[in-house]
Amino acid sequence: MKLYLSSFKLGNKTEELKKWISEHNNKLCLIPNARDIYPDGERKTSGIQADAKELEDLGFDVTIISLKDYFNKKEELFKRLEEFSAFFSIGGNVFVLRQAMHLSGFDEYLKTIENDPNHLYGGYSAGICVLAKDLHGLDVCDDPNSNVYGIDTMWEGLGYFDYIFLPHYKSDHKETKLIDESVEYCNKNNIKYRTLRDGDVILGDTSKKVEKEEGR
Repeated sequence: MKLYLSSFKLGNKTEELKKWISEHNNKLCLIPNARDIYPDGERKTSGIQADAKELEDLGFDVTIISLKDYFNKKEELFKRLEEFSAFFSIGGNVFVLRQAMHLSGFDEYLKTIENDPNHLYGGYSAGICVLAKDLHGLDVCDDPNSNVYGIDTMWEGLGYFDYIFLPHYKSDHKETKLIDESVEYCNKNNIKYRTLRDGDVILGDTSKKVEKEEGR
């Protein structure tokens, strides 16, 4: 499974996404559940739609699928996702996103396609942070106790990286100060991490670890 991992929004390697479309197809599933930490309303909806439009402007045919609609319906979700070759998880709260992936079985679905180079997983902020093996250290910038689905905090990530991502580092972003605090916390507690500035993108492949990195 190919990876397109951005600090914020689509980042500076969008030509890679256009290349993906030309070599595969343009059907993409957008996962908005990191935003479930926020109350439903126009602001939340418009933010999700703005992310979808950026992808559509690149040429993707975007379908927004809330994993909440598939909690405890794993087989139904698996069947629904068969039509997509690309997935994109947007930012919000990484702990909320992790729970949604678990409750719906989306984390299990990713395991079924992780060795298939004809699938793409992309995302930004929380959407890439969830890929770490362990989410400790991210609790400095995201509230781990926002258990909006009524289950215990999950500290185990998806396991594709043995370090955590810290996006928005030294960037013009409201969470930059929190990221500085996260860096300090990780250094004090021997937690491995990788910082990304907004605009940075990491390109990788889950079947080969990270084969190419951009924007260090």
